[in-house]
Amino acid sequence: MSGAAPPPPAGEDPWAELFRTAAALGTATLHEAAGQVGVVDPAVVRMTPGLVASGPAFPVYTPPGDNLWLHRAVYAARPGDVLVVSTGGGFDFGYWGEVLSYAAAAREIAGAIIDGCVRDVDELAAVGVPVFARGLCIRGTGKDPDGAGTLGEPVRVGDITISRGDFVLGDGDGVFALPMARLADVVALGRQRRDREHDIIKQLHAGARTLDLYDLPGRDLDDLRSPDAASGPTTQERDMTHSVQEAGCA
Repeated sequence: MSGAAPPPPAGEDPWAELFRTAAALGTATLHEAAGQVGVVDPAVVRMTPGLVASGPAFPVYTPPGDNLWLHRAVYAARPGDVLVVSTGGGFDFGYWGEVLSYAAAAREIAGAIIDGCVRDVDELAAVGVPVFARGLCIRGTGKDPDGAGTLGEPVRVGDITISRGDFVLGDGDGVFALPMARLADVVALGRQRRDREHDIIKQLHAGARTLDLYDLPGRDLDDLRSPDAASGPTTQERDMTHSVQEAGCA
């Protein structure tokens, strides 16, 4: 993914409303509206039930098994940023926990998306900072002052490269990312998709079929529901009968 956000219009927190609308639409709707792109590795899931991360990305690369760069990132990122952390494939360490969540909350960080593990999961949701990770691991990390990490430089998570200022959204379905320059258009398409789905749901309540509403091909479903079809032998029963006949036992 490329590039930082375009210059925002004048005024305080000009992107906040767009971020809120995107969050309300959700990751799945935005993914579809964007042309089925933007899926961050589905192994990265929500660790803080009910919390949603939405905002511009602040990428972080930390050496495997070390979290010093996460501490640095909390103070380098701007309020409202979402930390997106690559661990260089060293997934099985507890890179983030209660202390970093409290530090991030004090800095008004909008979330942390970590391509690795976290710990203190029972406390994280109570702090209120949305955290996404591959899972849980209590293994401690180092803090090497000479470790080779980066702040604000593009990082790769799964099949996606995320740059500073890209839009990221994490919710109960997963994590979505998109260049900020596309967000307004994708949100508009997402609204249209949401409205169509609401109309489809109304029609389903009224007895319509998804096959008809989406113009999907059926396969003689009426025949399958007929009494004769229901009372006939199953495929397994027919195969067993055929086997017995071949053995000369019928």
